[in-house]
Amino acid sequence: MSLFGKKQEEPKKSECCCGGACNGETMEKAEAAKASGASVKVLGSGCAKCNALEAAAKEALAELGMDTSIDHVTDFSEIAAWGVMTTPALVVDGKVVSFGKVLKKDEVKTILQKLRG
Repeated sequence: MSLFGKKQEEPKKSECCCGGACNGETMEKAEAAKASGASVKVLGSGCAKCNALEAAAKEALAELGMDTSIDHVTDFSEIAAWGVMTTPALVVDGKVVSFGKVLKKDEVKTILQKLRG
């Protein structure tokens, strides 16, 4: 009688961060969107926190007199292409500047002034 049995191997998980839901076409689309130029993006599912970050970013852009539009990215494969695993996230000019928290308007203004000032 054995006290310690062999552990059964767990099935191998997908190497992809989205659990295998992406394919070549969706990854190409995500990489193309990632490579786009000067812009502000909010990455998130569309929850209340993501919407709050988007509103703060709009207010900050308006106060600074910047005419940049804000894209709200909800496609998980595109979010994963940015390397973001915790939303909401803020991307300014192709660089992830914040993730996992809702920034206040003044925090977004400070970031925008530093990156674009």
